[in-house]
Amino acid sequence: MQEGEIRYVTVHKGERRATDAALLPAVPSALRSVLDLVVSGEATSRAEIARRSGLARSTVGQQVDHLVGRGILQELGSSESVRGRPPRVLTLSPRAGTIAVADVDTLESRVAIADLTGRVIAQETVDIRVDAGPDAVLETVTGRLTSLLAAHERDPDRVREVVMGLPGPVDFQRGCPVQPTGMPGWDGYPVAEWLTRTFRAPAVVDNDSNLMALGEAGQDGMDTPLLCIKIATGIGAGVITTDGEVYRGADGAAGDIGHIPAVGGGDALCSCGNVGCVGAIASHRSILRGLGIPESTDDDPLYGVHVLAERVADNDPPAVRALRQAATEIGEIAAMLVYMFNPRTLVLGGPLSELRDDLLSGVRAAVYQRALPLATRKLTITTAQLGNGSGVHGGIALATRDVFSPEGIARMLVEDAEGAPAAGR
Repeated sequence: MQEGEIRYVTVHKGERRATDAALLPAVPSALRSVLDLVVSGEATSRAEIARRSGLARSTVGQQVDHLVGRGILQELGSSESVRGRPPRVLTLSPRAGTIAVADVDTLESRVAIADLTGRVIAQETVDIRVDAGPDAVLETVTGRLTSLLAAHERDPDRVREVVMGLPGPVDFQRGCPVQPTGMPGWDGYPVAEWLTRTFRAPAVVDNDSNLMALGEAGQDGMDTPLLCIKIATGIGAGVITTDGEVYRGADGAAGDIGHIPAVGGGDALCSCGNVGCVGAIASHRSILRGLGIPESTDDDPLYGVHVLAERVADNDPPAVRALRQAATEIGEIAAMLVYMFNPRTLVLGGPLSELRDDLLSGVRAAVYQRALPLATRKLTITTAQLGNGSGVHGGIALATRDVFSPEGIARMLVEDAEGAPAAGR
């Protein structure tokens, strides 16, 4: 959380008001230590917490009792067979709160709710186009999220954070899109404020490629620094640094690589108004347009994805040639990014990543031809492990990090202290 950033906390009668982070109460270091050890899995009992933290057992007991009383931790009997008094196991309570995530894409969106351990409780696909405008998209997406909360009996007053990914540049601090192409009505729209009013919880808005990169970075074998390129209606990239942070740039424009001039761009007109951009000749949409395949139909929002996959599987010459040419153009841009960021892992995501073999071979060939061995000797180039679920998992990762920050913990304690008793929720 940045200095002076506005967040929301509960006051009496369940209402919330904006408050500066500096006005939140300080979290006692002992309480933070106890919660950190339990959430990380490093300690699962009071004795282990005392041993690892160096805190007195009485202090540990007070903090554990406080967190259990607030419904943030739970203490259960162990199933292990031991002599004497059976040990009690501390875990994060599944009712400690809920995270709501929406990954909005051009043709359809994915929504999900998760508990604070990061476990996905439920998720759905929402068929609504982003060009329907912010009001229609937000009402539809938040309606689905609200329905998921109700269907799975998750307390709406314990939504700890809402995260939304959008397919365009985002001002992360202001929580709004900035001059996105193909998204009429979205420029400057206060998305985070809209979400906060709806869920009465802190809200974060980010670029969809950033969330995809975060989701992939959390998977086994995905070493950082990590560069994730999403090839969809446009082409975007997310960069995860060695310490796990998203590199967003000064104004949220980092990773908008679809508007970089392509080697074979020629006079192809891009949605940004320029010609020869890589997104104009190598995006999924541009390939479909070149092959005369409709991007979507009334019955199938992903019609183009399915038809292109079928044609490539059947070794249709025009389709295979178009895919390989796009892979080469993307590989040229990827080689430049490999020079700039020297990632340990390069991930290809989006609809084209489902056509794994042809896409990977073309990108790899260009990267290894263009980039020097120093930048590629330990580089792994692969496709997204989570498929189209990467953005949802990235949103969950971003939210849990915020929830368990010092400010997030303080906000959680304030909300639960001034709301109804935890045991009655």
